[in-house]
Amino acid sequence: MKNSTNKKIFILLPDGIGLRNFAFTNFHKMGLEKEFDVTFWNTTPFNLDALGFRELKIENPRIHPLTEFYKNAQIQIELNQNIIKAKDTIYNSYRFPSTNKNIKSFIKNSVLKWIIFFNNSPKGLNRIKDKINLNERKTKLYFDSLEILKQEKPALVFCTNQRITTAVAPILAAQDLGIPTASFIFSWDNLPKGIKIIATDFYFVWSEHMKNELQYYYPDIKGSQIFITGTPQFEPHYEKQFLITKEVFFNQNGLDLSKKYICFSGDDVTTSPNDPHYLLDVAKAVEQLNAKGHNLGIIFRRCPVDFSNRYDFVSEKYNDIIVCIAPLWKNIGDTWSTVLPTKEDLILQMNTIYHSEFVVNLGSSMVFDFVAYNKPCCYINYNVANENFQNWSVEKIYNFIHFRSMPIKDCIIWLNSQDEIQNKLEQILEKDTSEIIKNAQKWFEVINQHPPEKASERIWNAIEEIIKQNQ
Repeated sequence: MKNSTNKKIFILLPDGIGLRNFAFTNFHKMGLEKEFDVTFWNTTPFNLDALGFRELKIENPRIHPLTEFYKNAQIQIELNQNIIKAKDTIYNSYRFPSTNKNIKSFIKNSVLKWIIFFNNSPKGLNRIKDKINLNERKTKLYFDSLEILKQEKPALVFCTNQRITTAVAPILAAQDLGIPTASFIFSWDNLPKGIKIIATDFYFVWSEHMKNELQYYYPDIKGSQIFITGTPQFEPHYEKQFLITKEVFFNQNGLDLSKKYICFSGDDVTTSPNDPHYLLDVAKAVEQLNAKGHNLGIIFRRCPVDFSNRYDFVSEKYNDIIVCIAPLWKNIGDTWSTVLPTKEDLILQMNTIYHSEFVVNLGSSMVFDFVAYNKPCCYINYNVANENFQNWSVEKIYNFIHFRSMPIKDCIIWLNSQDEIQNKLEQILEKDTSEIIKNAQKWFEVINQHPPEKASERIWNAIEEIIKQNQ
């Protein structure tokens, strides 16, 4: 590891999100240009060798039978400790309610509650983390990882996601061999949720804001261990060579060249169980605007891991207004974690944004994707009448901690009721929205290091610095 010529980097891919950020952007190409020897240590079903990348497959990675159990305890204890530390009960909103479907799940949940009760302290939390590490060091995955790392001798193992349990054993194996490790905090809302499952030597974060969050929730992490890099997920928006003409895009996707299109970006069913009704309300508003002389349509882009038929009744009723352009993700397995992104979908998303007037959704980071094209975002901000999804409301969503990073409320157009959608949409189409876009850009700069197109370069610079530190 002291060999200054060693520039072999292992990119540990425990899930499909890492593919989007690190395989389908310019990250890999830039690493090669900087003369790094890049190997994707791949646990996903996606074959990267088809893209000409060097990969080592981790086939059927299996965690210890108790790891998932202890991970759930860890998350609950972290949320409990965050409530105590911040004197803020919002952290309860990040919990998923447990279900006692049968006697087995009842016993499991009872034991979990008992373990949480007796470890509900900073010391107890460390005991749980130690249990996870102790058990993972007993797994075949750990010993297989040791052998691969001894053979390959990488200068660094970089994990693309901080929350996946199958990454624990490979990271522990690297650390036990004295190989530096780093992880990427992959989403803007992750740190308050208590889902930092792996502990690495270094961390790459989106922004100064995220660095402060990381040190607030994990005060044992020193500033010297954290690199502010931004995220590669926004980089494709600045690669204008992938944009196609309106005529080509409209013809490819069955759009009417005479119409202007609003993008409705769907959420998953947990985040927005009322999403079909919100799409229905927007379609009604568009219908009313068209009756007044506008010529509008809706491009509906569903959440890539939502394969439900819950939107069908809306798209069928308003098939003259709504055009569904499905994300080009591949469903390789039978769970959401095996639904994988593709390079083609990045290009489709770019062109969907480019050829839409603005976006409507409920609280997603699509606001930043659209502001990259100087286009505004509407956030749905009302509950649906006569709908009662247990433990859900728009108030709960917008109380989440990541929305506190919003520097000013007026960086979003807020749709506060069904009745005001028509007027708000018309105002966006007819009035100057530059101030809203300017405010959204300020929020983007809080959330993600700028310039956003330089994220991969900053990550490789950080990797180079870590290697130099460990020569």
